[in-house]
This record gives sequence, C-alpha cells and structure tokens, in this order.
Amino acid sequence: MARFPLFATAILFGRLCVAQTPTAPIDQLIPWLLDEQSQLRGIPFSEVILDATGKRVLPFDPKNETDQRVLKQIGMALDETLRRMNASNSVVQNVKRINEVSSHFEDSLRELLNASPGLKCDFPRTNDGKLQRFGYPDLRIVDVASNKAFYLDPKLYAAGSRDSSFRTFYFEPKVSTNKIHDHAVHFIAGIEHQPLMTSVSTASAHTGATHWKFTRWELIDLANFKVRLKAEFQGSNRDMYRTEAVVATGPK
Repeated sequence: MARFPLFATAILFGRLCVAQTPTAPIDQLIPWLLDEQSQLRGIPFSEVILDATGKRVLPFDPKNETDQRVLKQIGMALDETLRRMNASNSVVQNVKRINEVSSHFEDSLRELLNASPGLKCDFPRTNDGKLQRFGYPDLRIVDVASNKAFYLDPKLYAAGSRDSSFRTFYFEPKVSTNKIHDHAVHFIAGIEHQPLMTSVSTASAHTGATHWKFTRWELIDLANFKVRLKAEFQGSNRDMYRTEAVVATGPK
C-alpha cells in the first residue's frame, strides 16, 4: 500500500473510532503519530492534493507550448514585480516586517498576469465561494485558449536561508476552505530578499529610512514535492479558561 493512502486510512479509522468509543482511538493514534520516520515524512504533495481535493497536480512540461508560454509570462510578471518593489517609492518600502510584504507581491502579480495576453489571474475562492487571501494557493492563473490552470504561490525568503530546514510551506486540508478546484500545474515563486537596510544621508530628510532589496526569483514545480505531517493538538482560550477549570486567581 502506498504511503499516503495508509496515512489517510489511519486518520479515517481514527475518526470513525472516535465517533464510537471515546478513549480507545487515542491509544492507537498517539503511538502511530510518534512514529514520524516511517509514515509521516516524504509524503508526495501530489497525493495529498489528490486525496484532499480530488484534483491532480500536473507536472510542468517544457515541451508543451501552453506551459512554455505561461512560464514566460509568469517570468515577465516576476521581473516587473521585483522592479516595482525595489523602487524607492514602492509601498513596501514603508513596511517594517517582511511577513506583511507578501500580499503586495500577490497583488502585483495578479495585476500583471491579468494584463498578459491570453491569461486570467485571480485569487482562488473556497468551496463556499468566499475570497480568502490566506492559505495555499495564493493565485489561480488560467490560459484562456486551452483553459489550463496554473496555481502560483509567491514566497519570500531571506538571503542565506535558501537551504534552511525550517518550515516555510504548509497546506491544511479542509473541505470548506479548499481553494484547489482544477487539475493544474502548481508553482512556488521563491523570491529572495536582502536584510532590511538602513540608508544614512545627511542631505535628506529621510535619514535612517529603511529599504528592502529583492534580489532574484525562482519558479519551483511542485509535481515531485514531498511534505511531512506535523501532528498538533490545538486548543483555544475559550477551551482553556473555563470557569470550572480555574483553581486560583490573583488580584486585578
């Protein structure tokens, strides 16, 4: 049995058991989750998408005319977006945290790709028809002539961190918030940036102004991407701070 179908079967089994007996499933699930090396690593992303959405991740085909043309148009949009973002009057130059810059890249790429001949680009909607900016993927591109879809997800990374093992990508499979509705090519646009620089100029009123510099981009095909599952049990403040659970409190 393939690795991810086994994972899916185990989760489904756990859910069915939870509905029948409240304690036994945990005794079986926890040891399985702790066995990270054998089951929860190296899961093909394409299988995750197929099982979660019913849609196939199509590999980029360098010999396909449509794929070649769309790749070129995405590259041109990325070149122009980096030029815009590096400009001294760019809106991102007033942003202090790099996490707040990503949405500006998405907006620029959406605008430029929509203006590209033969392409439509927009933010993909959830199964409920809602516009949701967070979560994978960020952009849906359609080649009008062939009706072929491409998903594009821009990600910024600091220079020197390209080989980092820290988590930089996640996909949360949910029915209501699913944004993948096509058999499609899936791209990550990796965009490198230098650390935030400070400009010093005695002749300018903007002495000490900060400046982001975006140095290059890479387009990554996710057809052979492998992911791992991080098991995490969650709870909210509402779950924790129940009146009956409070055993002591300090003065206000």
